[in-house]
Amino acid sequence: MPHFMCRTCGSEHEDSPRPPALCAICTDERQYVGWQGQAWTTHEELSTTHRNRLEMDQGLFGIGMSPTFAIPQRALHLPEAGVLWESTALVTPEAVAALKQRGGVDRICISHPHFYAAMVRWSDALGGVPIYVHENDREWVSRGSRWVEFWRGDTLDLGRGATLLRCPGHFPGSAVLHWQGPQRAVLLAGDSLHVTQDRRHVSFMYSVPNHVLARPVLVRETQARLRGVQFDDVYGFTWGLNIIGRGRAAVDQSFKRYFGMIGQAACST
Repeated sequence: MPHFMCRTCGSEHEDSPRPPALCAICTDERQYVGWQGQAWTTHEELSTTHRNRLEMDQGLFGIGMSPTFAIPQRALHLPEAGVLWESTALVTPEAVAALKQRGGVDRICISHPHFYAAMVRWSDALGGVPIYVHENDREWVSRGSRWVEFWRGDTLDLGRGATLLRCPGHFPGSAVLHWQGPQRAVLLAGDSLHVTQDRRHVSFMYSVPNHVLARPVLVRETQARLRGVQFDDVYGFTWGLNIIGRGRAAVDQSFKRYFGMIGQAACST
């Protein structure tokens, strides 16, 4: 039986003779059902129409899809930490070989449910590596696996310079990945901190496509979680949407701008 995949968000579901009526991730108010209605595909079908895009993205190796499919995120590889950050909907032998050639993957870390995609298929292809998903977002996992590990709390030290930090606002378990490398420190932000089009700021969004700001009290929590964390660069969710250089200052200025816009009266809600 196939694992049906939502065409709007790219999330793969449990095997079934027929697709679900709706995708729970897309019917949630943070996302949306495609304008033509709920539509499904399978990995097998997708592999005949799409290919993996394997490129460097401003210093980090990325994996995306061509042509664009669903949410156009790209995964990033941190070989020094053994981490694949995020997941995409298409898994190919070429992409797996490229990751192994570059040092391999010991674990997959996902920022939030919109990027679960084919995370289980990626883990299987990489030899059954663990997939780290925050416990607060357990309900959104549409395809379960013994490889999925639900982490708890606000930080998780992965070793080798990598740390997961829970930064709520988008989802209760939304996370970022901080990595201290030999030459620079980076923050892989997903949508927990959404890099803006000017690539000089981040925004704090409950819903990105529906343009709903995150609650101020949760943005304050994210600000506190990142206090004292040093990083040079911030990598957003897709190709080129990054802040290269002075990333810490850009995030601090973005917090200041957000709270200045909403006013102090709203900061306790």
